[in-house]
Amino acid sequence: MERATAPPIQCSSCSAEIPATSLFCSFCGQAVISQSQAPTRAFSNVPPSPLRASRLISSDSIPAGGFTPGAILADRYRIIGLLGRGGMGEVYRADDLKLGQPVALKFLPKALALDPVRRERFFAEVRITRQLSHPNICRVYDIAEFEGQHFLSMEYIDGEDLASLIKRIGYLSNEKALEIARQFAAGLAAAHEKGVLHRDLKPANIMIDGHGRVRITDFGLAVATGDDTKEEADILGTPAYMAPEQFAGKGATTRSDIYALGLILYEIYSGKRAFTAGTIAELRAQKDGQTPTAPSDLRQGLDPVVERLILRCLDRDPRARPASVAQVALALPGGDPLAAAIAAGETPSPEMVAACGHKEGLRPAAALAILAFMIVGVVASIAMSSRTMLHRRVPFEKSPEILTQRSREFIKSMGYSASFADSASRFTANDDYLRYLMDSDKTASRWNNLSSDAILFWYRQSPRSLQPNWFNPSQRVWRSDPPMEFSGEVLVTTDTEGHLRSFSAIPPQVESAPGGAPPAIDWTLLFSEAGLDASKWMPSDPQWSPVFFADTRAAWQGSMKEWPGIPMRIEAAAYHGRPVSFEIIGPWTRAWRMELAGQRMSERIGNGIALAVFLTIMGVAAFFARRNLRLGRGDRRGAARLAVFSLCLCSASWILETHHVPTLGEFDLFMMFLGWALIFSALAWTLYIALEPFVRRRWPQILVSWTRLLSGDWRDPLVGRDVLAGCGFGVVLSSTVWLPYAVPTWFGYPEASGPALFDVSTITGAGPFAGSLVDFVWTAIAVALGYLCLFFFLRVLLRNDKIAGVALALVWAIRNWLFYSSWVVGIEVFLGGILIFFVLKRFGVVCLATTLFVERILGDESIPMTFQPSAWYSSYCFAALLVIAAICLFAFRTSLGGRPFLDPLRSEE
Repeated sequence: MERATAPPIQCSSCSAEIPATSLFCSFCGQAVISQSQAPTRAFSNVPPSPLRASRLISSDSIPAGGFTPGAILADRYRIIGLLGRGGMGEVYRADDLKLGQPVALKFLPKALALDPVRRERFFAEVRITRQLSHPNICRVYDIAEFEGQHFLSMEYIDGEDLASLIKRIGYLSNEKALEIARQFAAGLAAAHEKGVLHRDLKPANIMIDGHGRVRITDFGLAVATGDDTKEEADILGTPAYMAPEQFAGKGATTRSDIYALGLILYEIYSGKRAFTAGTIAELRAQKDGQTPTAPSDLRQGLDPVVERLILRCLDRDPRARPASVAQVALALPGGDPLAAAIAAGETPSPEMVAACGHKEGLRPAAALAILAFMIVGVVASIAMSSRTMLHRRVPFEKSPEILTQRSREFIKSMGYSASFADSASRFTANDDYLRYLMDSDKTASRWNNLSSDAILFWYRQSPRSLQPNWFNPSQRVWRSDPPMEFSGEVLVTTDTEGHLRSFSAIPPQVESAPGGAPPAIDWTLLFSEAGLDASKWMPSDPQWSPVFFADTRAAWQGSMKEWPGIPMRIEAAAYHGRPVSFEIIGPWTRAWRMELAGQRMSERIGNGIALAVFLTIMGVAAFFARRNLRLGRGDRRGAARLAVFSLCLCSASWILETHHVPTLGEFDLFMMFLGWALIFSALAWTLYIALEPFVRRRWPQILVSWTRLLSGDWRDPLVGRDVLAGCGFGVVLSSTVWLPYAVPTWFGYPEASGPALFDVSTITGAGPFAGSLVDFVWTAIAVALGYLCLFFFLRVLLRNDKIAGVALALVWAIRNWLFYSSWVVGIEVFLGGILIFFVLKRFGVVCLATTLFVERILGDESIPMTFQPSAWYSSYCFAALLVIAAICLFAFRTSLGGRPFLDPLRSEE
């Protein structure tokens, strides 16, 4: 190792320079002592005086305690010898006779024991240091008393303090200095994570044991973060290693410790102190107005990265210094504080996790490649939707506005008032018809010739406000929620071309003209509205009872051109000459009011698995959340931010999507929604508190960009990278939805799953569309955390990451296989689960949430997709694609980290 000539030092008595090889001052005979080895003491923040700084730092010696080697204290400790003394006490080497191990005993001298402030600091050192358990921090065991003198027992470190090492050999080699710096930063970061400020960092308080391990010692001035009194009359510490703000009486912070860390790094890399002064006034003036000499001017071969880091730590403005010790550790060459913390058996703090990972962003070529893939993938996804989306298989040319107007005109023609207080409408898939077709037709072309009845449109109006059930979390009006109960309420159902398929109306509760035979009714108007020729239907005996009271019933049998050869029925009813019921009944129509269960056994088992998984996750989460809170673990600030963010998203979704009514009941609905939103937020908070500490300990890389995003650093390059990658993976995941529709047909089998209808709530207006997108964000985050939680539980049980990932995919594959009764669907979900596991482990939570959000838009039947600008729903498709494009462009620009992207080849050079 290259050694430098040790720098001359100043005499603590006369300030004369003394050669490094001398043990005494040649002018006054004073024994040599380094400023870093000087005892710590308090001094008043009085106007500058001509006193020498070294004299003030090296206070008068404290009388020895008088313990001779061999003395037995408290029937347990045998004194071996005096190790040293400082401003807060004397330290002896001793043997613990009970445990048979060496210890160090630190005594509070009698003169200081009478001072209640000094005595309390002595006790505080024990209380504070016992909270710290780290390989790079000296452990404190207990406190005891002997003949009126208090002493504490602590770990005995057989080695040399850093001050003596620097004095002996000068600066350290780059490799050794880097090793010491990393360990020093790890120990200090652990103290800061527990909320402890050292306030007296200096080379004399840094020990190097016989194995080369760094130990931080002497927490005599340590305080909890925020407990610094900041009293200007009593400034504590060693002046040579105090930050400028401490000199100014502003108290110590974590950045004050970072300043002392920078001074120590300066010494071990250069062999000299950053500031040399003869008086306190001069020392303070240097720290307030001078920049230290660059370490590279004092020695050759210093890494420029290290030099910039040291000078940044020594910045006069605390805000310009690194925000945390974790950032310092990360900035060291080759530094991986996460790996170091995990290897040491420690859980890295959220701040350390946020500080780790890449900062420079993606290469422009890689970012452009992902962007190009997104464009191709979105086009392919829209093209594939013709096989997966139901609206691409049937006539779907009439908008909801046209069908609504047609329904209102029909209601008026039936003799019902055109005035109403509230109304609602929506598309819905004709699930009974589609299931019947799947069970009865096993040909590969069964979905090629679907009729317009595959999608139904319902419209309902009421003389009163339509207020959904209080226990409906979505607070949307559906065909049966709220139930029809008021006279004059009407429900009309048509196919996508506007042909009537069912009609229900509630007659008056009180008869206006009781008595007499019911007037005759002309049913041909309803047949005409249904697009049927009444003359081709044969009268029959009624079999299906109307929902509401009627005084006239009728029924017919026949067939329809859409389904030739299939027997059909029409059931109708009227009250006082006005129809109250009309329904076209096919073999697929269920008598649902008579059914005890509306799901197949396999569907119930599949849903049971999903419910069991959810309840298991939340039950285990509640247990571990309580445990983590009791042990003081968990990122409570991050959990609180997640809960607040979830509450805001739920609120925005409710405001935009809910069917609001101008009644007093709206307040009740709001309170009910608020209860649901608080429940969801509480679940998110509980899940995060339960899960985050374990993930941070085992897989901290999963949370790096997530922690940065929670802290508000949404323009971080790593966040941009993960969001951009998530968009790409979202396209890949959405394409797996196509497999059940395409793969079986390659082998001559029918498609494994029927085409599905998109989420019709997204196309009922700008508000519901925006609310749906907000809901997609919240759902993506919740599902991503749910996947992470399930993966963690499986990892604990199976003790292998890859096996746990495969098991995670199998759980959802089996659930979907049972629900859809299709092995192809099971394979599709299994492949999607494997992709989700890869994204989660390789890129983390932010990337997975983005993946699920994009997949929800492109492949989860949420938004109707089309290439045709003339389609009435194309505006929603293009708006959704515009949202994805905006996210991609933002992530692309952010992921570059400021690099130019117009000329990627030049930027690569």
